[in-house]
Amino acid sequence: MTLIHRIDKTLFGFVSIVAQALLWLAIAAGFFQVISRFVLHSPLDWSEVLTRSAIIWAVMLGVALAFRQGSMIAVEFLREKLQGTAKRVLEGLVTLICLGFLVFLTWIGGQMVYRVRFQSLAGLEVSISWVYLAIPVGAGLAAIALLLRWLTPDAPESQAPVRNDAQG
Repeated sequence: MTLIHRIDKTLFGFVSIVAQALLWLAIAAGFFQVISRFVLHSPLDWSEVLTRSAIIWAVMLGVALAFRQGSMIAVEFLREKLQGTAKRVLEGLVTLICLGFLVFLTWIGGQMVYRVRFQSLAGLEVSISWVYLAIPVGAGLAAIALLLRWLTPDAPESQAPVRNDAQG
């Protein structure tokens, strides 16, 4: 296993663990909110904000994982019609367009984080920039994932995902 494959596996394994932990945190905070509101009759200010923030982070990290595994929704009509070099050129063009968008999103997200650094989340008294940071981090990781998928087509993570019944 090459160094790039080990870094890939380690990085996206860690991203997966963090995304799963954030989903569990969102579930726990949401459950705690329901219990406090309907059983204890004392709703909490912070649990809804924490749930929303954890879900935002989990989604942005999940996008990076989906890009790495090639699980993003794609229109495959043209791709299935092409063969050989034309197919590889189309894949390269799509990768380049997606990469450009993700780099742009990372840059814009970084600017948003900087702009809101003095605002705080209601109920948590934490800078809202920690939530906005999910945008550049998720988009940056998705860009890395896209590059890895394109540069290492032989890696198991880069193989085409198995289509399910919903995809036809």
